[in-house]
Amino acid sequence: MSNNSDESDQLKMHATAVAISGAGLMICGKSGSGKSDLALRLIDRGATLISDDYVDISRANGKLFLSPPASLAGKLEVRSLGIFEQEHLSRIPLKLIVKLSESPDRFPMDKQTMILLGITMPFCTLDAMENSATIKAELALQRILQGATGI
Repeated sequence: MSNNSDESDQLKMHATAVAISGAGLMICGKSGSGKSDLALRLIDRGATLISDDYVDISRANGKLFLSPPASLAGKLEVRSLGIFEQEHLSRIPLKLIVKLSESPDRFPMDKQTMILLGITMPFCTLDAMENSATIKAELALQRILQGATGI
């Protein structure tokens, strides 16, 4: 593999991402599903913004890294209030994907994974508007960081 990056080593996704203790958590879902709202609540609990609305994903040394597109760096949409400047981070290793759904399964039957740029990543499905969504996202990330076999 050469040192030059090519298109297969990068991807832009419609998502929002935050860092919790140096670990990247990417939130995916339809427009209006609560990605920015969940990120705002996680930031209120101590997370740091990586990017809102779109996330640049890069692959290096068998890992995925999250960064904001230059035009969105440090910007977070707060619905009905506008765009707010936030401290942000770049090149944070992706550890967990949170997929948003209004009706997630109560008990997922199988280990949930998604392949991005050839790398298998764990994901969980949450309802962003549940009061406990932030805590559930943090618990899922904690389980991954502790090396659990599934979410």
